[in-house]
Amino acid sequence: MTDPQTGPSPSSAHLGADDATSEHPHPPDVLILPPAIERELSATGDSLGPLGRPFDRRSPFFVGLTGALGVGVAYVLMRGVADVATVLVLIGLSLFIAVGLNPLIAFMTERGTSRGVAVGVVILAFVLLATGFLLAAVPPISHEIHVLVRDYPRYRAELLAGKGWAGRLALKLHLTKYLKGSSLKVPTSGVLGAGKAILSVGLATISVAVLTIYFLIALPSVEKLFLGLVPRSRRERVALLTDEVFERVGGFMLGNLLTSIVSGVGTYVWLRIFGIPYALLLALFVALLDLIPMVGSTIAGIVVSLVALTKGLPIAIATAAFYITYRFLEDYLLNPRIMKHTVKISPGLTIIATLIGGALLGIIGALVAIPVAATIYLLIQEVAVPRQNAR
Repeated sequence: MTDPQTGPSPSSAHLGADDATSEHPHPPDVLILPPAIERELSATGDSLGPLGRPFDRRSPFFVGLTGALGVGVAYVLMRGVADVATVLVLIGLSLFIAVGLNPLIAFMTERGTSRGVAVGVVILAFVLLATGFLLAAVPPISHEIHVLVRDYPRYRAELLAGKGWAGRLALKLHLTKYLKGSSLKVPTSGVLGAGKAILSVGLATISVAVLTIYFLIALPSVEKLFLGLVPRSRRERVALLTDEVFERVGGFMLGNLLTSIVSGVGTYVWLRIFGIPYALLLALFVALLDLIPMVGSTIAGIVVSLVALTKGLPIAIATAAFYITYRFLEDYLLNPRIMKHTVKISPGLTIIATLIGGALLGIIGALVAIPVAATIYLLIQEVAVPRQNAR
């Protein structure tokens, strides 16, 4: 109804709109566009017809295509990680060494020394230690090589004749037939392989040294960047956990250094008692290799026992027995107890972590296994267990 003064009533207008809608319904397969877009299409005159329904994202084809693309991307990422695995291991080792040395840097910076100067002092100390080791190692090694080359014909003749304990051992093991050739021939492939291995080790060592220096200088910035990626509500707790991880890694380095000093001093005393040559050099060598848990002391013991052969077979056997006993005491008594106080993990977990790390990544895995296990144990103790208890 229409009032001549007020115009159409709201109810009649509403009914009229409903009637218009019912008389001209939209087709069910046509997408309804906003009025502004419809006006723009009608103004340009370039409309090619109404848009259809959007693609159904739940259709089997779309789901299968998305899954296949996801698998392809995951495969490419895994291949990329596998191709740069060696580089990632070197970066991780450098970061581990930097974190382990960070308490020493922090100790100097807390007493007014700038971080750059503190890093320079640490680097200088390591350079002096390496130089001293080389100065102690090069003269005796070069002398022994010269003597070996000079006396090789005599040694060879004694071995072929079965003289001495070495000759008798060669006869019993039927090794003399390998010495009957006119000269010692080394395959060219073996020389090239050895040269390639030495070059790879040298480049890896230089890379680790450079990256370690960089991480020592930039460690606060790296930590700040890492914490910046954490939500603000959890940043304080993550910072505390990070500091605790750094402290435990530093404790591992300190404890490992302590066990190496003990092994070096014990080696020096043993060699001096029995008059085995190059006592100081071999003691430094044992202390250096003992930084590698479990396997380091074994390799060092084999080398020292071979050198002890110069004083006779009984002394060499006694030296080997000494290192077997020491390795047992260090790996299962001394090292786990030190790590319990410095890294704060149980002796059993220390041994298990070292065995697993060595099986996965060899020497590097054995070296970083204990601090990695300490970090995982800390996260379980401080994060996972409280969450389980809160449920």
